[in-house]
Amino acid sequence: MCGIVGYVGRERSLEVLLGGLKRVEYRGYDSAGVAVIDPSGVLHAAKRAGKLGVLEDALRAHPIPDGATGIAHTRWATHGGPTDGNAHPHLGDDGRLALVHNGIIENFTELKTELLAEGFEFASETDTEVAAVLLGREYRRLGSLVEAFRAVVGRLEGAFTLLAVHQDEPGIVVGARRNSPLVIGLGEGENFLASDVAAFVEHTRKAVAIGQDQIVVIAPDSVTVTDFAGNPAEVEPFDVTWDAAAADKGGWSSFMLKEITEDPTAVADTLLGRVHEGDVRMPELDGVLDGVDRIFFVAAGTAAHAGRLGVYAIEKWARVPVDVEFAHEFRYRDPILTPGTLVVSISQSGETMDTLMAVKYARERGARTLSICNTQGSSIPRESDAALYTHAGPEVAVASTKAFVAQITAIYLLGLELAKLRGTLTAAERQALLVELQAVPGKMLQVLETHERIAELAHWMADTRAVLFLGRHVGYPVALEGALKLKELAYIHAEGFPAGELKHGPIALIEPGIPVFVVVPSPRGDAELHKKVISNIQEIRARGARVIAIAELGDVAVLPFADEVLPIPLAGPFFEPLLAVVPLQIFALELASAKGLDVDQPRNLAKSVTVE
Repeated sequence: MCGIVGYVGRERSLEVLLGGLKRVEYRGYDSAGVAVIDPSGVLHAAKRAGKLGVLEDALRAHPIPDGATGIAHTRWATHGGPTDGNAHPHLGDDGRLALVHNGIIENFTELKTELLAEGFEFASETDTEVAAVLLGREYRRLGSLVEAFRAVVGRLEGAFTLLAVHQDEPGIVVGARRNSPLVIGLGEGENFLASDVAAFVEHTRKAVAIGQDQIVVIAPDSVTVTDFAGNPAEVEPFDVTWDAAAADKGGWSSFMLKEITEDPTAVADTLLGRVHEGDVRMPELDGVLDGVDRIFFVAAGTAAHAGRLGVYAIEKWARVPVDVEFAHEFRYRDPILTPGTLVVSISQSGETMDTLMAVKYARERGARTLSICNTQGSSIPRESDAALYTHAGPEVAVASTKAFVAQITAIYLLGLELAKLRGTLTAAERQALLVELQAVPGKMLQVLETHERIAELAHWMADTRAVLFLGRHVGYPVALEGALKLKELAYIHAEGFPAGELKHGPIALIEPGIPVFVVVPSPRGDAELHKKVISNIQEIRARGARVIAIAELGDVAVLPFADEVLPIPLAGPFFEPLLAVVPLQIFALELASAKGLDVDQPRNLAKSVTVE
């Protein structure tokens, strides 16, 4: 959610901080602010509710001096509404200290009561200001920002990333994290802190991920990391594998449109190096899959839909029982976990708090953990026994597209690796499936060529108030994803159902003119299932619905009953979803665009949900 940037180096803090905030806008936010220590050693802060442009306008109207030390923040409101007063940074020590915060401090009420009793005053409704005032109090007592941090973090409960500067200690930024992301950018004569490498990748591609319960101090020529007790901590530097240009629109009208067109590349790059001589090859999973007798996928939102597809594929190929659970429900239902249980977390950012806590829960109870993730050095892979990285590149639009197809690809590779290990598919069978998977990017390109027709359909339906999506077998998760994309982007009622469930209640929603998308399985894959879906189409068409079918090229059985057919190339049953979801991504994008909505940053949503 919130974006955080810290900088120490040359006299260009505002340039770096505002540029960093621009690059993490995709995380979702409703206010922004900066704090800078000027060359004379005076702290200046500015903050505004609204988009980053509002803050930039305020800084043009009322400039603050630049400097070599500063912190910045984009806030997604939790405690207190999106107002100027609730925006970050918050101040302590009579305005000499500034602090920004990502996360939720669960015991802020008790701490605030304590500080009020001591005569401290507060200007906001936030939990963050409590941390700032507490830090200021401890600074006065200890005379050191680092030592004040140690005293404060030991008293905070919940999830937090904190960055702070004090005008009496120019030239350093101090940060701390617990259950919330923080990354160091290593420069030359300058160093960076951020919630996401995107904030500093235009300046350096050398990074270090801060571990759980650690404090970091950056100066222009040094970086120090310790645990909360002050003991030196080991760090693992890594190179960011993409550059700043990869996170730019590159001439596209939106990041989402750019990222949909990158669906084929995301699949191809996730396969790269993992298929060797016709068979799957993933040494990163060595030892993790031995003796696995049950699998849980834990995820939320779009990632959970990818997990649902994994249930079908892995049970079919590897003959292992598989369940998919919403990460936020997983640990509260006390699932049965054993040493033979593999808990597979799926997260684009690797920082989704619900998923992170599910992974920690699984490890504490003796299960094995595997992360499917798109972000190097993030928290969830570091907490897991192994990581299977997707290679979708930076995904900036809040609504996930290319990360989703990359996650499905990684899950299918996992399923084939398990099948090889367990001997449930022959080498020839695995090779045939891999050939089909490797053909998906080229077929996706064919689907992308239908964009113009889908755009026409979406603009025709711009006044639509509700849309239903139906699918059977692997088409059901695609229906769920299509509905989610429409809710996220177009703000209209959309629901996905298993087509067989139609007669058990949802058919009551069918009324004349309502659009219904139906994901039609190939008649070559399962003729009986295909017939049943055609029957479902006839049922809803008879009640006046407008049917938009997503069906393979040449499926003539659909033509008499569908008002529109969006064709996809021929593919095996498990690979159809990778193709069928692309028109639904395009449709959601175009319908939202027709309504004049922001497709990259939908209202109330954040790219990375880092609070529970």
